Amino acid sequence: MKVLIFEWKNFGIEDVCEALTNMGHTHHVISTKLMRERVSAELNNIFEEAMSVKYDCVFTFNYSPSISNNCKKHNIPYISLVYDNPVVYLYSYTIINPCNYVFIFDSAQYLDLKQKGINTVYYAPLAVNINRLERQLSNDKGVKYKAPVSFVGSMYNEQHNFFDKFSDLPPYVSGYLDAIMAAQLKVYGCYFIEELLSNEIIKELQKNVPLEPSKDGVETVEYLYAHYFIARKLAAMERKDLLGAVSEHFTTNIYTKNPTPELPHIHNMGPVDYYNDMPYVFANSDINLNISLRSIRSGIPLRCMDIMGAGGFLMSNFQADFYEHFIPGEDLVLFESKEDLLAKCDYYLKHDAERRQIAANGLGKIKEAHTYEVRFKEMFEVVFG
Repeated sequence: MKVLIFEWKNFGIEDVCEALTNMGHTHHVISTKLMRERVSAELNNIFEEAMSVKYDCVFTFNYSPSISNNCKKHNIPYISLVYDNPVVYLYSYTIINPCNYVFIFDSAQYLDLKQKGINTVYYAPLAVNINRLERQLSNDKGVKYKAPVSFVGSMYNEQHNFFDKFSDLPPYVSGYLDAIMAAQLKVYGCYFIEELLSNEIIKELQKNVPLEPSKDGVETVEYLYAHYFIARKLAAMERKDLLGAVSEHFTTNIYTKNPTPELPHIHNMGPVDYYNDMPYVFANSDINLNISLRSIRSGIPLRCMDIMGAGGFLMSNFQADFYEHFIPGEDLVLFESKEDLLAKCDYYLKHDAERRQIAANGLGKIKEAHTYEVRFKEMFEVVFG
């Protein structure tokens, strides 16, 4: 088959291209920021020009309403593999375009859309390029990344983040938000913030930071506040709390773009390149932490698949989809609270053989069922039958 790929600074595009080549398919990649626009006349022209060649399907990471509309116009299947959350474009009216095959990594979000009658969405966990990782990790470049505990990811502690734009809320609203966020931090596996934003609370939030849903979508202001404002604030609070506690007891490296003066015991190593360096972090850290964004309701984040694909030991908060594809305690380890996290870090740092076996089991599951070749085979079967 011939696959047309649109992308803009997406992790994994090189891996997708390698997998398609390995499978005997050909591909052409167009890199353009315009694919992130809901409507773009310039993108339409680019697409029209690309259609001078006959392709069997179009692929993107995440979902693009403008790409979907162009695929609908040209009657060509559009395959989208969603690895981010939240993705507000999933609530665009274009999601029902008959050309769409939208594969979502979070089964809870997939079911939410499916139960609303959206028949163009499917569930698919994310994938890893095992061939690339094995080539990279065959050398000893990763020695400098050795650490007892590591975390790769954003701290969401940027100045002027979305939540901190709420600068003049009435005390009862601030108190209410503090209370529901404190409650959410104690619960894994259920993100209930959106349903707790009453009309009265929304009115006050709108007075402070007005939001307006897109005219071509069905997302609500409750969804936007809950997933783009509060979920990120929760991540900042939770990652600060958990990483602060872990770093007080165990040597801990963090790879992130922002300074972390609020974590005096942690070793901030700065950002790490996804392709060239991150696999070495995962392979050479005794424990790799995952602390998910709460807006990822059930899905396995890409970070987790990358950790296991590099042969690293994964310790994560609870995500329900783990139980569909892995065996917690055998392929990875889940923690239930800060106290549980500290106890399990202590245990697995002292039990090297057990930790290495769990990492090997996780890698085996990735090789068996979660490579890009496997995932594209599954997606193509859905699209082409």
